[in-house]
Amino acid sequence: MFYDAVANSHGLQYDPFKALVAPRPIGWISTLGKNGVVNLAPYSFFNAVSENPHYLMFGSGGRKDSQINAEETGEFVCSLATYPLREAVGKTSMAVSPDVDEMALVGLTPAASHLVSPPRVKESPVAFECKYYKTITLPGLDGEPGDNAIILGQVVGIHIDDEMIEPDQTVDVTKLKPIARLGYRDYAVVDSVFSVGDKK
Repeated sequence: MFYDAVANSHGLQYDPFKALVAPRPIGWISTLGKNGVVNLAPYSFFNAVSENPHYLMFGSGGRKDSQINAEETGEFVCSLATYPLREAVGKTSMAVSPDVDEMALVGLTPAASHLVSPPRVKESPVAFECKYYKTITLPGLDGEPGDNAIILGQVVGIHIDDEMIEPDQTVDVTKLKPIARLGYRDYAVVDSVFSVGDKK
């Protein structure tokens, strides 16, 4: 089949777009509000966009607390969303007041970052400390600024649980067990890999 993506005339019961752009890593973004309250939320429009220097992005539909806090404070942290933490990841997607500490709400432990103020999730095996760089507001179908934005940050510090590092000094992603967003209400977990070519 082919359909006009602007008109979104697919004729299916559900929009297939997110099921086709899959799997997508989940950015579990922690920020601090001006009031000092921790905000933690998962973003399935998320990825690395540069290697040297390292940059990450997350996409926000609507100007949510994570975007506001990152812009106002200039910092955010991305902890890895993993299979053992899947229930907590899901719970932190709930809409709550900016005065609610989501880490405390779902029983997670805040761990101090080294180079930025927002805490990382202690239970997560990987975290990226980021300095906010820029927000790109995406235009809507009418060409005017819309509700969607890309938030970019430079990675300035990385935490890795030593148990995840193999004797050959590579990270074993099957130990990390990152979860990814698929379409509809579906998720995946990385628990097997195959290799092509040399390691970098």
